[in-house]
Amino acid sequence: MSNRLSPHKLIVTILKKGMARSAVQAAKKAGARGATVMLGRGTGIHERRFLGIQWNPEKEVILILVPDEQVETILDALVAAGKLDKPGTGIGFVLDTKRIGGICGPSRSVAPSEHATREVKEMENAPIRYDLIVTIVNKGNEDVVVDASKKAGAEGGTIISGRGTGIHEHAKLFNIPIEPEKNIVLTLIDREKTEAVLEKIMEEAELNKPGRGIAFVMEVERTVGINHALNRMVNEQMKAQNNS
Repeated sequence: MSNRLSPHKLIVTILKKGMARSAVQAAKKAGARGATVMLGRGTGIHERRFLGIQWNPEKEVILILVPDEQVETILDALVAAGKLDKPGTGIGFVLDTKRIGGICGPSRSVAPSEHATREVKEMENAPIRYDLIVTIVNKGNEDVVVDASKKAGAEGGTIISGRGTGIHEHAKLFNIPIEPEKNIVLTLIDREKTEAVLEKIMEEAELNKPGRGIAFVMEVERTVGINHALNRMVNEQMKAQNNS
């Protein structure tokens, strides 16, 4: 039987390539037990162009699962190591988890902390809130997803490579089943725009057709590195109140 520890949060950090190593080391010093690093590429509106061709720099995506009471400390360490307080360096956000398994250590149950309860209430009143749209499509269709999201108001996304094992995959080579390559597009979006962006992605990527892909939305609890002055002010106020 797998161990279950609750509550835990998933911290997702997207940095320029080469920054993950120092960021993970800083997170471990702050109490993180480990991390998963994946390669991706950015498609933000702030990405530069070279000879008139859009240049999508390589990114590193870090996933760190941490107990709720350690989120603030580890997030601060990631901000400092990844220089997320400076525009254009990267972004980080926190997602809730309902249940986890496979964590080493004694099984235990953790009651929601006062900090967690206060943070949820404050986020309910925050002027800017975000969702994460996760879209999984066949390789080659990721640009359709990104373009569609931008048309509906998104600033861009991060693309991660993968492979599919869905029930609709039937291609074979010499009678050997082929698992087509997939791309995952992560789109962090102002919650007021979520529905419009999701509908545009569904329409232009034709996700209503079998085997074309899937998209789903996850609620973001906290963000860092977003270049909106108001959002930074809200996060700073939350941090000050949590430390008081």
